[in-house]
Amino acid sequence: MHITLIGAGAWGTAMALAAARQTGGHAVTLHARDAAQADALRTDKQNARYLPGVDLPDSIEISSAPLASLLSTSPNCNLWVIATPMAGLRATLTAMANVIAPVVWLCKGLESGTGLMPHEVQAQVAPHLKAGALSGPSFALEVARQQPTALVAASAHAPVRDALVHAFHGPALRVYANSDIVGVEVGGAVKNVLAIATGLCDGLHLGLNARAALITRGLAEMTRLGLALGAHSDTFMGLSGLGDLVLTATGELSRNRKVGLLLAQGQTLDQAVASLGHVAEGVYSARTVMQRARALGVDMPITEAVVALLDARLSPREAVVALMGRDPKGEFA
Repeated sequence: MHITLIGAGAWGTAMALAAARQTGGHAVTLHARDAAQADALRTDKQNARYLPGVDLPDSIEISSAPLASLLSTSPNCNLWVIATPMAGLRATLTAMANVIAPVVWLCKGLESGTGLMPHEVQAQVAPHLKAGALSGPSFALEVARQQPTALVAASAHAPVRDALVHAFHGPALRVYANSDIVGVEVGGAVKNVLAIATGLCDGLHLGLNARAALITRGLAEMTRLGLALGAHSDTFMGLSGLGDLVLTATGELSRNRKVGLLLAQGQTLDQAVASLGHVAEGVYSARTVMQRARALGVDMPITEAVVALLDARLSPREAVVALMGRDPKGEFA
């Protein structure tokens, strides 16, 4: 199987490694956006910026060719994996509109400005693609280190789900198929926002009771939005719902949780984001999640508080007070 990954950040590199390690010897190409980055990957034999200390095998081909050229010279590619941030998805999909093989993406979030989920962006700019998402509770560094991980292959198209399982399922990385791409993508977007709130909670030393309450009520928010968008409720009890939420809200490697921690310590949003060195998608998707929920009449108080915090309309402690001071209601009302 020939697999090409577009984007040589943490996730593109980690999944290239996962594919290259599969039994049967997949042919793997990792596409970097510029020649200098590609040269560094070839010379260092590792992605020193994003995954330091993890060796790249010689079997992974490194490319920095223009995307149009890569597409035209790879007619036998069996699976294309887009590993750009959400902000780069539209342009990449537009360039790939006529690809025959399955195309999937790793990014999680909603598109800034439009509020669209990844599969909705794809429906706009590349409607003829057989496409899907690879998601679930995972940190790129742990995947790269071959630590046990479970992911979800989400697509309305069975051949796409099958291609993802064949490409990546193995002893250290299990891939489960799910046809509910709406639910999987809602989970992937909303959990990042909720992780900022949980980081805030931990940064203010509110305790484990508060963290558990926040995660549980956050899952309820996520589910309400997903159901309003046509998702299946079972998806939110699975890997891309509860699983990804727990990991991102509690894991030490979570960039979104780190944003909340830094805001609780008194840093500005700009300072917090600059210190990460990576993209924290929750910062960019929080407002679009809120706007989409409001348009559907879905109540998402934690998301609303996170947006007010990010916009500096509430201080960290005021954001907590806003949540804890809400009127009593039934748990499932």
